[in-house]
Amino acid sequence: MTSASLPVVQLRVPTEEDAYAWHRVFDDADVMEFHGGRSAEVSVYEEFTARQRRHDAERGFCLWTLLDEAGEVIGFTGAQPWPHESFGPVGEIEIGWRLARASWGRGYVTTAARITLDRLRAAGVPSVVAMVDCRNERSIAVTRRLGMEAAETFGVPGTERKAYCFRLEL
Repeated sequence: MTSASLPVVQLRVPTEEDAYAWHRVFDDADVMEFHGGRSAEVSVYEEFTARQRRHDAERGFCLWTLLDEAGEVIGFTGAQPWPHESFGPVGEIEIGWRLARASWGRGYVTTAARITLDRLRAAGVPSVVAMVDCRNERSIAVTRRLGMEAAETFGVPGTERKAYCFRLEL
């Protein structure tokens, strides 16, 4: 996909209403395959979106709500501090994304992730990581399009799964 054919997207700080939108667009087994298999309860998304608003206020970046050309919520893309203390790239800034199934394969995540990288550079973030389930070929492809390089492999606690940690210096 050439840059001329990439879609127009908008990124906004998640609103309280976005908790319901995220719950709705992520309520799909394909979308949640690498995230527990099903959408979390609305209360989880309420806390999650509130945490992202705090990140944006404190750091100037977060996991932003991703809107398509028509202004419809189709997922999120952005960055946040790695949220786990027990494994993974503790203390690092993680870029991430999650997209509604109907929006896959259209370049939304790549476009939004590039905007995220520009915003992170402007905020003075020196580097980012992306943690990706080793079976998630679509997200691995996004990391490659962003110029990220595989750096480490982590076991996911409580599972037999492995996750790749990709890195990018900004």
